[in-house]
Amino acid sequence: MNHPDRTNVNTPDIENVNVLDFDPMPSPEEIHARVPLTKIAVRTVMQGRETLRNILDRKDKRLFVVVGPCSIHDPVAGLDYARRLKALADEVSDTLFVVMRVYFEKPRTTTGWKGYINDPDMDDSFKVDKGMEKARQFLLDVAEIGLAAGTEALDPISPQFLGDLIAWTAIGARTTESQTHREISSGLSTPVGFKNGTNGDVGIAVNAILSASHAHSFLGINGQGRTAIVRTRGNRYGHIVLRGGDGRPNYDTVSVQMTEQALIKAKLPANIVIDCSHANSYKKPELQPLVMADVANQVRFGNRSLVGVMIESNLVAGNQPIPADLSQLKYGCSVTDACVDWESTEKMLRDVANQLRDVLPNRNR
Repeated sequence: MNHPDRTNVNTPDIENVNVLDFDPMPSPEEIHARVPLTKIAVRTVMQGRETLRNILDRKDKRLFVVVGPCSIHDPVAGLDYARRLKALADEVSDTLFVVMRVYFEKPRTTTGWKGYINDPDMDDSFKVDKGMEKARQFLLDVAEIGLAAGTEALDPISPQFLGDLIAWTAIGARTTESQTHREISSGLSTPVGFKNGTNGDVGIAVNAILSASHAHSFLGINGQGRTAIVRTRGNRYGHIVLRGGDGRPNYDTVSVQMTEQALIKAKLPANIVIDCSHANSYKKPELQPLVMADVANQVRFGNRSLVGVMIESNLVAGNQPIPADLSQLKYGCSVTDACVDWESTEKMLRDVANQLRDVLPNRNR
């Protein structure tokens, strides 16, 4: 018998009140088919992940460096950067393992360009399907150059489209406290760096590492794009990224030792990465080399917990607003956070490699 309150109920104003449309999106399998993996790309990604795991497990004595543009907006300039970085990575490979920073999604406090996936044409047309395919193609090109790629996991379903081309993942300061992102991280195939909170709170990141190390079940999508219950085994390669907070740095020796103690108290490996940008350099890119030099000095004087660094770098220093006429964009210059230029990048990596070349082989013994 039908309940009188449940028959022929017309409720046009009860859901999706503020939704304009649901545009179709290709499934992850469809995007994969359009931009399939190659043998070279698979080898690059697998070797990159294994190297990072070995560094975190202290089987590999090198530091890893996640370096590259704050965000990708021009694939031509991005691949120009990647080719230069590959040559530099080979040059310092005895001391540093270089991962290219390839960020397609930008979290926004209020408004602004949300990144290459969300708006690849940079004109508020928001062709997300196009952006996802082009992002995958860019990652494939980087992998075929021979560079492992690191990115930020921001959108919960993006890993299904791109995750097979990623070697290292970051969870940003705004999302480290998000249970959704902790759950996603528990199922990612990469090591995951959790940044401290925007207020500098390290405890948020420690809790995130603990959460992601355990199994979770949550809603997501499968390869066919259907809603699915995702069940994970947990990710034991979570680690902390110190990026400063509330406008103050936290890469100094005292901050690093306090973070070590917090990790040890939580019975977690004391693996710490320093983000040379953001609050650690007061968002002044010219200060990033000073942060990098400080990290090298800490390692030289006996620190055993620092395993990596992050650098925001591009072909040209600084940043630029997005003009109405995109032909006026300056080649190789960031449209989000300001970066150090290529010459500074070369000097930073060469200097730290030279300083640590004879130090790292004997570290942790």
